Amino acid sequence: GLKDETRINEWEDEDFFWRIKILPILHELEKKDNIENLCLACTKLYQTLNEGNMLGKRLKRRTVLLKTLYKLVDIDSDPLSLKLAKIILALKVDGRNLLSVCKLAFKICRKKENDFIVQNDTLLDYLLEVLRNEDLQKNNEALVYCMGAIKFMSGNAVLLNEMVNKGAVEMLLQLMKQINNIKEHDTYFSNLGHLLVQLAATLRALADFPPTRHRLSCSAAVSELCVALEQRGSDKDACTCIVRILSKLSSYNDFCAALADCSRCYILFLALLNKHQKQQDLVVRIVFILGNLTAKNDQSREKFFKEKESINTLTSLFQTYYELDLNAQTCYLDRKGKGKNHLKYPSEAEDVLIKLIRVLANLSIHPSIGAALAAAHPVVGLLVTVLEYKSVDDCEELVINAVTAINNLSYYQVKSSAVQDKNLHIAEMLLKLLVSDSMDAVVEAVRVFGNLSQHHEIRDFIMQKKIYKFMIALLDSKNRDVCFPACGVLLNLTVDKNKRAFLLEEGGIGKLVDCLQDFGPADWQLSCLICKTLWNYSEDITSAASCFGGDTDTLLVLLSSLLDDEVELECSLDRDIKDCQRLYWEREFKPVAEKLLDRIQSHHSS
Repeated sequence: GLKDETRINEWEDEDFFWRIKILPILHELEKKDNIENLCLACTKLYQTLNEGNMLGKRLKRRTVLLKTLYKLVDIDSDPLSLKLAKIILALKVDGRNLLSVCKLAFKICRKKENDFIVQNDTLLDYLLEVLRNEDLQKNNEALVYCMGAIKFMSGNAVLLNEMVNKGAVEMLLQLMKQINNIKEHDTYFSNLGHLLVQLAATLRALADFPPTRHRLSCSAAVSELCVALEQRGSDKDACTCIVRILSKLSSYNDFCAALADCSRCYILFLALLNKHQKQQDLVVRIVFILGNLTAKNDQSREKFFKEKESINTLTSLFQTYYELDLNAQTCYLDRKGKGKNHLKYPSEAEDVLIKLIRVLANLSIHPSIGAALAAAHPVVGLLVTVLEYKSVDDCEELVINAVTAINNLSYYQVKSSAVQDKNLHIAEMLLKLLVSDSMDAVVEAVRVFGNLSQHHEIRDFIMQKKIYKFMIALLDSKNRDVCFPACGVLLNLTVDKNKRAFLLEEGGIGKLVDCLQDFGPADWQLSCLICKTLWNYSEDITSAASCFGGDTDTLLVLLSSLLDDEVELECSLDRDIKDCQRLYWEREFKPVAEKLLDRIQSHHSS
């Protein structure tokens, strides 16, 4: 009896509420007199329903109310549509009504000019509620439009911040997990691909936001992203959206570490590269991710290298995009005479090659992988091909990356080295770079000569082409990154007795002494290299004056001061660095500097 009485009271209360509070507002809405009045009436209606605790499905005349609201939906006014969408969503509609209102929200949010009115309303709250509560399979289409509206909102910094604060990241990852649980044989699988695309695009926007990155770097988030990528391998749009998230986040060490721990990520990336080889926007991002994974981590290099066909996949990609770039270059040259526009720099094919060569360069840092790649003729052949058909002016970054990779590979003195087989041809290609305007290209070329000049035929080439003059000139740069490799080449040249005289003739002794004076205790490695060069050079010394010329006395004073037990402590305050420097000074610099000083003193007449 009490229950029935309560229901009657509720009905009477609601009937009163409807007649006194709601009906007058509905009459205002039915007039459709002007947009401003309609917007005010909608605001009043929402506030009244909220105050009367009549939002959701509680209102018994809810159907009448919804009919009135839906009659206004076709009026062409985004501010009015926004207010209508918010009330309809607050009334917890479902079925076709839910689809209709989500389409309305999507239409409002896709227009950038509506950002201000959207961020000053609470539409986001109701859309997030739809995502949180609605059935994935039953309301799939409505969720696609709902997610699409949220994706457009994520382009606004204020709304993006609001999303993060309201737990949108966790909500979206939970939704992704639900989608991942629906397997390929399921009826809904393909339909949910559209929802996943919108979801991934939203996560990509959120990934730009620092507080989000930490949440996306946990192993659970990385795992769901990889599962989604694996399940949707044939869906190019879904793959691209997910790869864009991984690509963005892979620039950060914590995420990179979490991704590297996902054991299947390497085989997954290789499968996608093989499946979508000509899809540049997907390929370029995957090779960028692989470049980040292999940049600092030997374990990642090993894992990737050990995957079946990993290097063959990279070589095949290299060949494909080299040919695409070559064709694009040919077409451009054909069009050039007809007044067509310049090629975009870098071109799409060049962009893939830049990032792909970076992966090869990173892999070659690992000793056993580097040795294997140095003997891989297809890999070395393609790297050399880049130097043959590309100039620094065409695409500086591509050429420099290719030279860096060749430099890494030229370090390995292995049997059947493809680099060694082509070393004279590589030296010819590097010669062009030495005279380029790009100092970065010059430095990389000099580094390669540092490795190649361990072979007598390259030393002969350097003397024949007078490259040694260039190396001596570089010592004037006052830049450690330039002086160190240049000095390395000069050291290798002094191995041959018949090639030593040039150092004095070309003023090289004076420049080496200046370098020793400039860098001294600040760089014991370079100082050691200079002393080794001077030691080799002076092997057949008869007189210090004839050997070192006017620089003899300066060199004697300089070596004595650098061999002082206290000198190496002056240049750094960091204890670890000091300890490291002392060790290098004692083990490497001191022995050769002492021998050199002793040699000069014993052949020096006062």
